[in-house]
Amino acid sequence: MTVIEAIQARKSCRTYSGTAVEPGKLSELRQFLSVNTRTPFGGRVRFELADLNDTEAGEVKGLTTYGVIRGARQFIAGCVERGPRAMEDYGYSMERNILQATSMGLGTCWLGGTFKRSGFADRIRIGEDEVLPAVTPVGYPGDKRSVVDRLFRYTAASDKRKHWNELFYLVDTGHALEERQSGEYKIPLECVRLAPSASNKQPWRIILAGDRHALHFYLKRTPGYGHMGKDIELQNVDMGIAMCHFELSAKELGLKGGWSAEDPCITPAGLEYVASWT
Repeated sequence: MTVIEAIQARKSCRTYSGTAVEPGKLSELRQFLSVNTRTPFGGRVRFELADLNDTEAGEVKGLTTYGVIRGARQFIAGCVERGPRAMEDYGYSMERNILQATSMGLGTCWLGGTFKRSGFADRIRIGEDEVLPAVTPVGYPGDKRSVVDRLFRYTAASDKRKHWNELFYLVDTGHALEERQSGEYKIPLECVRLAPSASNKQPWRIILAGDRHALHFYLKRTPGYGHMGKDIELQNVDMGIAMCHFELSAKELGLKGGWSAEDPCITPAGLEYVASWT
């Protein structure tokens, strides 16, 4: 499965079959986690794959930011060093893990929350200078979604995505970017549109520069939403997820570029500048 195919195939899986994942497949996933350390802004991340104990399973049941989970007994947890854009770095890296699991035929689901004093934090031996913004179960999807799963997808509108004219712009937010105007960036932008986000709020907004040499990523924050205690902002994590989808799909298509944090100083009202792809 290519990265773009994995992005298209990925869905939040809240109901798992309970079928054990083969040892060889778990070993392959652990190997990926061990080398997935590069981040757009240089934040230090680390991840671990482990079986849930009863305490951790109870914690998963209590999380509702991205959905409730049934039947999963394994998870990926990780942490990131505190610092500027740490949430974006974590979102970027964890989404790489999720796309890897998807390509292996495994289901996942982002679970955001506060884990500092939890079994998850104990498991990864979280340091004083680290935070754990989210975890994901990993396993084989169940044949049928539970009633609760369907309810959460309906409530969060998980099967719906905003249209291009709500997310992408040309030169400024006064000019919506049409698909036919996006040129070589059409598929990477569509991959961003398909990205998961907390409660499916899709907080990313992207402005394509007039010379087509840069795309500026902005956060449209939902007031009062996504703040999960000190240092954890889930909508910034969502921005990292969007950046991951854009970069991996662009590189798979042979498009050259990289991230910078040089503010173009054109930030529209109501948006926060995050990064640029140039």
